[in-house]
Amino acid sequence: MHKFLMVLVFFGLSSCNLFESKEEKTQELVEQELQSIDWNDLDHYPLFDECEEVVSKAEQKSCFENKLVFHLSADLQEFQLVSEQNLKDVVFLDFMLESNGGIAIVSIENQEILGNQAASFRQRIRQSLDRLPKIEPALKRGVPVRAKFRIPIFLNSK
Repeated sequence: MHKFLMVLVFFGLSSCNLFESKEEKTQELVEQELQSIDWNDLDHYPLFDECEEVVSKAEQKSCFENKLVFHLSADLQEFQLVSEQNLKDVVFLDFMLESNGGIAIVSIENQEILGNQAASFRQRIRQSLDRLPKIEPALKRGVPVRAKFRIPIFLNSK
């Protein structure tokens, strides 16, 4: 009987987690899962209608970037940059693609080189982004997410 009581006490002490609530267990599992997710990597990049969803992530990224750069460069070809000196420089456009497919300019780095034309340049970028074809948002585990991108814009005045 004494051995039975010792075994019963041993199992009783080792199974204390049986009394732990299901909410606590669930919360612990959720926290472990959230820590294991790489939030800096997307499962699927944003896609234009012309890009295929079933290709690899690298091809999705390339297609998205190529279509975006092509569209922006076509719009910016019409922007007349006037400078008293020969200007060859790079401006970096940081933008956020929202989970609903909308686009917001986060910042335009190095725009001070444009001087008094910076506001009209920003307006031109905004108009160009507004005219983009429909974009399907990026996905993380099947859920649409926000994604931030940076593209260089090479300026050349003559």
